[in-house]
Amino acid sequence: MTAPEENEKPLLEVVKGTPDDYQLAALTAVIAGLASAAPAEDAPKRRSEWANPARRVRRPLQHGPGAWRASGFPPG
Repeated sequence: MTAPEENEKPLLEVVKGTPDDYQLAALTAVIAGLASAAPAEDAPKRRSEWANPARRVRRPLQHGPGAWRASGFPPG
Protein backbone atom coordinates (compact mmCIF):
# COMPACT_ATOMS: atom_id res chain seq x y z
CA MET A 1 0.00 0.00 0.00
CA THR A 2 1.37 3.38 -0.92
CA ALA A 3 1.31 6.47 1.25
CA PRO A 4 -1.25 9.10 0.24
CA GLU A 5 -0.02 12.21 -1.50
CA GLU A 6 0.05 15.43 0.49
CA ASN A 7 -2.69 17.05 -1.59
CA GLU A 8 -5.08 14.06 -1.50
CA LYS A 9 -8.00 14.07 0.92
CA PRO A 10 -8.78 10.88 2.85
CA LEU A 11 -11.92 8.98 1.88
CA LEU A 12 -13.13 8.90 5.50
CA GLU A 13 -12.03 10.99 8.42
CA VAL A 14 -12.83 10.24 12.07
CA VAL A 15 -13.73 13.54 13.69
CA LYS A 16 -14.81 12.33 17.11
CA GLY A 17 -14.21 9.12 19.03
CA THR A 18 -11.80 6.27 18.54
CA PRO A 19 -13.39 3.51 16.47
CA ASP A 20 -11.63 0.18 16.24
CA ASP A 21 -10.74 -1.57 13.00
CA TYR A 22 -14.02 -3.54 12.87
CA GLN A 23 -16.14 -0.41 13.24
CA LEU A 24 -14.20 1.39 10.51
CA ALA A 25 -14.54 -1.64 8.23
CA ALA A 26 -18.31 -1.77 8.84
CA LEU A 27 -18.67 1.96 8.15
CA THR A 28 -16.64 1.68 4.96
CA ALA A 29 -18.73 -1.27 3.76
CA VAL A 30 -21.99 0.59 4.39
CA ILE A 31 -20.83 3.73 2.60
CA ALA A 32 -19.48 1.73 -0.34
CA GLY A 33 -22.76 -0.18 -0.56
CA LEU A 34 -24.82 3.00 -0.55
CA ALA A 35 -22.61 4.56 -3.20
CA SER A 36 -22.95 1.56 -5.51
CA ALA A 37 -26.72 1.29 -4.96
CA ALA A 38 -27.40 4.88 -5.99
CA PRO A 39 -29.36 5.08 -9.25
CA ALA A 40 -27.49 6.34 -12.25
CA GLU A 41 -28.20 9.92 -13.26
CA ASP A 42 -28.78 9.00 -16.91
CA ALA A 43 -31.16 6.12 -16.15
CA PRO A 44 -34.63 6.68 -17.58
CA LYS A 45 -37.20 7.56 -14.97
CA ARG A 46 -39.95 4.99 -14.67
CA ARG A 47 -43.38 6.39 -15.32
CA SER A 48 -45.93 5.93 -12.59
CA GLU A 49 -48.70 3.48 -13.39
CA TRP A 50 -51.19 6.04 -12.08
CA ALA A 51 -50.24 8.32 -14.98
CA ASN A 52 -50.84 5.60 -17.58
CA PRO A 53 -53.52 6.85 -20.00
CA ALA A 54 -54.77 3.30 -20.51
CA ARG A 55 -56.19 3.39 -16.98
CA ARG A 56 -58.76 5.94 -18.15
CA VAL A 57 -60.20 3.54 -20.75
CA ARG A 58 -62.91 1.24 -19.43
CA ARG A 59 -63.15 -2.38 -20.49
CA PRO A 60 -66.28 -3.21 -22.44
CA LEU A 61 -69.04 -4.53 -20.25
CA GLN A 62 -69.88 -8.16 -20.89
CA HIS A 63 -73.48 -9.20 -20.93
CA GLY A 64 -75.18 -12.49 -20.27
CA PRO A 65 -75.70 -14.86 -17.37
CA GLY A 66 -73.23 -14.27 -14.53
CA ALA A 67 -71.81 -11.12 -16.15
CA TRP A 68 -72.48 -8.98 -13.08
CA ARG A 69 -70.44 -11.39 -10.95
CA ALA A 70 -67.57 -11.56 -13.45
CA SER A 71 -67.43 -7.75 -13.62
CA GLY A 72 -66.04 -7.66 -10.07
CA PHE A 73 -63.09 -9.91 -10.87
CA PRO A 74 -59.85 -8.66 -12.45
CA PRO A 75 -59.38 -9.45 -16.15
CA GLY A 76 -57.56 -12.58 -16.97
